[in-house]
Amino acid sequence: MRKRVPKILVTGGAGFIGSAFARRAARENYRTVVVDKLTYAGDLRRLDEIKNRYIFHKVDICESKKLETVFKKESPDIVINFAASTHVDRSIQDPTPFSKTNYLGTQLLLDISRRHGIKKFVHISSDEVYGEIDNGSFTEDSALKPNSPYAASKAAADLLIRSYIRTYGIPAIIIRPSNNYGCWQYPEKLIPLSILKILRNEKIPVYGNGRNIREWLYVDDCAEGILRILEKGRTGEIYNLGGREEKHNIDVARMILEILHKDKNLIEFVEDRPGHDRRYSLDSHKVHEEIRWKPRLNFEDGLRITVLWSLEHKDWLLCKWKNILPLLHV
Repeated sequence: MRKRVPKILVTGGAGFIGSAFARRAARENYRTVVVDKLTYAGDLRRLDEIKNRYIFHKVDICESKKLETVFKKESPDIVINFAASTHVDRSIQDPTPFSKTNYLGTQLLLDISRRHGIKKFVHISSDEVYGEIDNGSFTEDSALKPNSPYAASKAAADLLIRSYIRTYGIPAIIIRPSNNYGCWQYPEKLIPLSILKILRNEKIPVYGNGRNIREWLYVDDCAEGILRILEKGRTGEIYNLGGREEKHNIDVARMILEILHKDKNLIEFVEDRPGHDRRYSLDSHKVHEEIRWKPRLNFEDGLRITVLWSLEHKDWLLCKWKNILPLLHV
């Protein structure tokens, strides 16, 4: 008898990382259902390459009745939750949507998943839940010390999931990726915003002195890592998913200018963001040893691919400009 292919419900599947995962899952022949509210950051064009290979429902995960209808209609085996408000600057301006989507939306999704007997619930968190670290790297057992409203909302969701694992026995896994970058990223984050600024003949804005450090992971490597954890990970566990590539923000901006053959003086230092974390770094030994996953692409190659893609798709980037806040980037 032919083995039944699992059906995966991907919330936030028209977003940056969610769409990369949906593309990956569909290519590996999973039955893929995408749920997305289609906010300013959602775009179904990200899923063009898997047209006719996924089912789409325009639903906000905070709308419990509509979400319940999707579950009844689709009967998914697995839920993977990418749905979230993610931009730190926007969370500083107005924390309310972050608390609503990232915490309450997760709770509603957990409750519906429980009622429908979901076999596995995978939640995509963030390295930002740990706060900042001067030396060494965060393990999955490190304390949660979020320093922005966005990070706090993600940490709250992680704790909620932990309680559902313990109280209700829900078969959940939490994944905490490092900073993602790559094709189709909405241009409010550092890399696509920098490219967009140059396309508009403007300077790249960099917070403070530019010495903040982020660990970078190419989005397609992240999607593969998430899928492998979904397949091989142990329920009830947390997995860090780091890119092993730490860079100062100022150096990332300079690398972009070099790829574009632009003057390295096209950088503008601006007032630092409130509560700006200095450095993130993940210890990913657990996923390397248990799941046998490591990123394939180094940062230099991934950044070049991203910049060249952006030049080929500059109309897409430029059309997003109207929704960019005066605030800057993560």
